[in-house]
Amino acid sequence: MRFAAISIGIFFILVVLWDAFETIVLPRRVTRRLRLVRLFYRLTWPLWTAAVRAVSSRRKQENYLSYYGPLSLPVLLGIWAAFLIIGFALLYWVPGNAIKTQDEQTGFITCLYFSGTTFFTLGLGDVSPNTTIARMLVVLEGGMGFAFLALVISYLPALNQSFSRREVNISLLDARAGSPPTAAEILKRHFQYSAGDSLTQLLHEWERWSAELLESHLSYPVLVYFRSQHDNQSWLAALTAILDTCSIVISSLEGKSVRQAQLTFAMARHVVVDLALVLHTPPREPEIDRLPAADLAALQTVLKKEGMILQEGAEANRRLNELRRTYEPYVNAMSKRLRLSLPPWISESGRADNWQVSAWGRKADFKKTSGSKRSDTGHF
Repeated sequence: MRFAAISIGIFFILVVLWDAFETIVLPRRVTRRLRLVRLFYRLTWPLWTAAVRAVSSRRKQENYLSYYGPLSLPVLLGIWAAFLIIGFALLYWVPGNAIKTQDEQTGFITCLYFSGTTFFTLGLGDVSPNTTIARMLVVLEGGMGFAFLALVISYLPALNQSFSRREVNISLLDARAGSPPTAAEILKRHFQYSAGDSLTQLLHEWERWSAELLESHLSYPVLVYFRSQHDNQSWLAALTAILDTCSIVISSLEGKSVRQAQLTFAMARHVVVDLALVLHTPPREPEIDRLPAADLAALQTVLKKEGMILQEGAEANRRLNELRRTYEPYVNAMSKRLRLSLPPWISESGRADNWQVSAWGRKADFKKTSGSKRSDTGHF
């Protein structure tokens, strides 16, 4: 019994310390299945989403889902602290005389109380160590308490900064790709005036954004549960729209944007594969084709109307389908797992962007300026 209690106490302490190191300090992905933090998210996320599904309003569902990511952090930190406190309490309790109190009660509850006050460095003094080993454990646990507080203080700002950097480009994509973002709108709005120069620049910026997303979300996987400000925007929708755009450019478009599209596609596809691995979400083929033949024909018609030179026919369609098969199963699987909607290829006719509407649902009133050019959908 004594050996078992000591072993359990040491096991709790080591598991939490290693789990916290991998989650907070280690800047690379961890694919090992048996992890406390992974078990926590795999158990709590399905329970949270099941409870949210009971809400009838789609907007309220999104609102409640947005609470999960930030709320999971203090809960996870509390679980780590609880395991450390219980682990040290077992080490105090087993010898029987490791601590002393005024009323001479040294049961497990008293040891648990003493461990908690030591970990949080309260220093109340009503319970004190009675042996040399106990004094050494008190110093060790107090040091862990300080280190725990320091990690929390440094961890939360790092998460917020990574989240903010991610959301900046998603917000910028609103006027550049529509709400939700679509490949058709990206191509239309960037070929309308510059014949592809602005598209090359956009894809270059999103190549770097994808690399930053990969680095930050592999270091802090909890960020995948942090949702964007608007219900029709998300990091997954933006990444999918960029992959869709690159697929069209690579397979069907002629011009200098092709090389940049290849680079951006490679980086963005790397992101979806690695994040699916971290989330332990195997690729899953979509139940419904996101771009059936009729929609592809409509997309090609829209793009040609904007003056783009497209390669059409069976060979171009084959190349497009091959590219789609390399990323769509991954984004579809993460969409199901995270309850994030994937964007269509073509936006709904007449749909306003987020920046064009107010909280009262009215479309903004834009006046034509002298010499300015407006598209038929009201975009710049």
